[in-house]
Amino acid sequence: MDVLSSRVLIHPKDLDVSTAFYRDTLGLAIDKEFPGGTVFFAGNGSIEIVGTGETGPTPDVALWLQVRDLAAALQELAEKGLEPVRGARREPWGLDEAWIADPDGTRIVLVEVPREHPLRTDPR
Repeated sequence: MDVLSSRVLIHPKDLDVSTAFYRDTLGLAIDKEFPGGTVFFAGNGSIEIVGTGETGPTPDVALWLQVRDLAAALQELAEKGLEPVRGARREPWGLDEAWIADPDGTRIVLVEVPREHPLRTDPR
């Protein structure tokens, strides 16, 4: 199999509310829009908000979004009225993580890779 691109599809309860969350609250740039959906840039991947969901989120699935500065990202979100589900902390695997949720409750893990962590390839 030769995969050319990929994206995560989210089927929200309310398309307009979720689209506004990913666009306005998270500030993700729009890649494409079409009747019934919007695709957002998310680093090296994409998130597509499309259609209407039936079952809602599961705690077994989360979005993982790496940010340059976790404290700054949380401050920016707080200024927009979004409080974390779980505040920032260093995990046993060495990453700094905080959890937020979208309007349907889909868990979004915000991750900062500390300078000394082996995953860090850009030392800026």
